[in-house]
Amino acid sequence: MSQFQFGSQGLSGPAKLKAVTALVEKLTTDLTSVNLSSKERDSALEELKVFGRDPRYADPIFTKEGIETLTKHAFDSTSKTTSQNALRVICNAMLLKPEVRKILVDLGCESKACQKLRSDNWDDEFLLSRIIFLTTYGTNVDLPNLIEQHQLADSITQNLARHAARSSSSSTKEKADAMEGMALIETLKLVFNVTRFAGSHLDSFSPAIAHIVTLLVSLDIPERGPPLEGSFSPLINALMNLKLDTESAKASIFPSHEATILIDRLIHLLDLCMNSYKDTELEQLVTPLICVLSSLHEHAPEDAKTHLRSKLLPTEEDRKTVLGKGDTLPSRLLRNWTNPMAPEFRTALSHLYFDMSDKDAGKFIDNVGYGFASGFLFQNNIPIPEGSSSSASGEASSGKMRDVNPITGQFRDAEKAPDLPEMTDEEKEREAERLFVLFERLKKNGLISVENPVAQAMREGRFEELPDDYEEDSDDDEGKGKQKEK
Repeated sequence: MSQFQFGSQGLSGPAKLKAVTALVEKLTTDLTSVNLSSKERDSALEELKVFGRDPRYADPIFTKEGIETLTKHAFDSTSKTTSQNALRVICNAMLLKPEVRKILVDLGCESKACQKLRSDNWDDEFLLSRIIFLTTYGTNVDLPNLIEQHQLADSITQNLARHAARSSSSSTKEKADAMEGMALIETLKLVFNVTRFAGSHLDSFSPAIAHIVTLLVSLDIPERGPPLEGSFSPLINALMNLKLDTESAKASIFPSHEATILIDRLIHLLDLCMNSYKDTELEQLVTPLICVLSSLHEHAPEDAKTHLRSKLLPTEEDRKTVLGKGDTLPSRLLRNWTNPMAPEFRTALSHLYFDMSDKDAGKFIDNVGYGFASGFLFQNNIPIPEGSSSSASGEASSGKMRDVNPITGQFRDAEKAPDLPEMTDEEKEREAERLFVLFERLKKNGLISVENPVAQAMREGRFEELPDDYEEDSDDDEGKGKQKEK
């Protein structure tokens, strides 16, 4: 056993600090005098990694001198094992102590990490992607320089291409190991952050879109557990910041032979998500999926756009009851428009439906009903059109238009009358007065611009005056003229 096996599992306090200090000193001396064998060097780094999982009494690891020693073993060693062992210690240190990230950037090691990222090795991809990813927080890392001078985008695209090739090959699918999946996730997280913080260099990542699409449609969805588990959530996030409006992007996303393949996969994932996630999980995990669907809808060819709408807009089956009451995907989505625990999710969802309505308020009301549409239109200062159609979405299978209740979105001929006693003429009059006052207030405040329905009924002759001695008159209404709806 090496003289540097200090029994890291059992040491703590000053004894641990002494052991860590000795390890760092030996590794530092080894850089100039090479007094350790490969086995001893790797053993020392392994011990240091275990010690570094708990930063207490491990201070020498996190100093500038300690990190500099580790970076030289990580980036200058000719031994892959030594390099990876040192990279693991650095990753842990950057994760546990944010100040280490700045030390690494100050040492100029982010450019070395980019160069080494070209390695065709899952462990290297995982470790180096994580290191570069962590430098995007709390440092002055120059991402544009890494893209332009150190081929960061090219290396990322190359790694994604390798994953995509393996995912679409049936012979290699079964052989995928855990590190391969972990490496892919770290690469995708890096894509998201770099494209987020270096938005002026999105064109450099355009070649990566085809590989992300391939992975999204070819990877197996988990049979058990949450549907976005593993790589799916990072894959969707990676698409969020990329430019999907270029011709090359559209060719990858909407291939001529299978223009809706990505749309179908994402809608299938959305369907599974709505059954698996609740409230805060919807907010965090599923909102990006809605955002990507919105982006796809914006840039899709007309046939793909129509296909997406057919999957998400309420159907004839949905309109047999009040919208949002059924079990279909559109119904489950609409129910979340008022979910107080997922504000970002419901906002993204309402924007998607407005986009699918050609950003036309009238079509929007026709598609989802005034009850769902009104809040969105008010919050976004979009006026409600006068005389909005109540049957534009009501075409039945017979080809005839069926009248739709504009408030609930339900077919009128499918509505059931409430099981309530019939209102007296007196009650009808009072209800009409309340509605009249309510609509006048809404018009005065600029919330609606439609004609008062009570005034319209009076103008059209659907109300008649009741005689003063009408038998239902109450004492306090004696002497007043009455109105009765015909």
